[in-house]
Amino acid sequence: MKAHIVNNSDIPVRLGAVLALLLALVIGATPALADHGSRGMRRFNRPGNILIADQFNNRVIEVDTAGDILWSFGLGPNDFSAQSIIGCNDAQRVGRFTLMAGTGTPPGVIPQAPTGAVDNRVILVDEHGQIVWQYGQFGQTGSGPDLLSTPVQSTFLPNFHVLITDQGNNRIIEVNFHKQIVWQYPGSNANPADQLNSPNSAELLENGHILIADENNNRAIEVTRADQIVKINTAGGTLGACAFASRLDNGHTLLTDASNSSAVEVDATDKVVWQFVTDTDPMSIPAPLPTRAVRLRDGDTLISDQFNNRVIRVSPAGKIVASYGLPLDGGTGIGNNVGIDLHTTQQGLYAPYDAKVIGDYTGLTPPFDFDEDADD
Repeated sequence: MKAHIVNNSDIPVRLGAVLALLLALVIGATPALADHGSRGMRRFNRPGNILIADQFNNRVIEVDTAGDILWSFGLGPNDFSAQSIIGCNDAQRVGRFTLMAGTGTPPGVIPQAPTGAVDNRVILVDEHGQIVWQYGQFGQTGSGPDLLSTPVQSTFLPNFHVLITDQGNNRIIEVNFHKQIVWQYPGSNANPADQLNSPNSAELLENGHILIADENNNRAIEVTRADQIVKINTAGGTLGACAFASRLDNGHTLLTDASNSSAVEVDATDKVVWQFVTDTDPMSIPAPLPTRAVRLRDGDTLISDQFNNRVIRVSPAGKIVASYGLPLDGGTGIGNNVGIDLHTTQQGLYAPYDAKVIGDYTGLTPPFDFDEDADD
């Protein structure tokens, strides 16, 4: 089945032509790229590598399955300039480009930025770290044209638009490469019960609907392009703060329940059929607030266990089969096992918010083609 194209006025173009256009739209400087030599770059963008939004290290990194860093964008936990991606909450590989959401850092959260740091950009960068497209402004907050307020997630769509979860403005917007908003939710829907409260993600489903993690309303909702809710998931009323939602091939929905420290899979009737809790280890902090649970093609689940400062891969049987970050060391707030290294994740992460396996779009919105064949 071909991808659902939302705007029929879009002229179909080949991927190469679109990316060539993006290169012509360079608007930013060239932040530092991790220097791992030609060997690292030869392994860049391989299917199976893991892309991690290392939130308070102000960077996005690509690692292999051993945790070795192959590529990075951003200058570390002490840099709060536009040369980094501040408080990055989301990253997605789009061909050889990387789409990322700079959410900024709230005041009073980390010692490196006691008064906070404002970013509010969604950017697309090439493999050399050059920004080729941007929506939103560094250091500015707003809701007008080319302005955002805490954009926590961005999804590249098959029609080459970008779906942005604009959390601070309680909206989901679809933006084209001319930086025009072509659709938004709640849009025309003024029903009080249908409004968003701190949304945390949005994915385009193959039926053309949008699946939204409506975090502080403790639900995931599926909405139509006519701005109507057609499905609500609450895990049978047990769901807490919903940080992420994705629709699996079997029709189930995978939810990240941050406030209950869990990843939860529910069936079509909203019944819980699988669950993994991230705070059962004796050295876990009391409330790690996991932010992403992404189902992989082989059935494992990749979980961004935010304030435990780790990314874990969990088998269907609930066993951790891989872990990235320092060993758990307890603590409160953000765990004691914070760290950064330019070469490996096993020397530390700092509240990783998002992790995805490159080339594996199970449950997610593929950026180019839903059936993953050669694009026409």
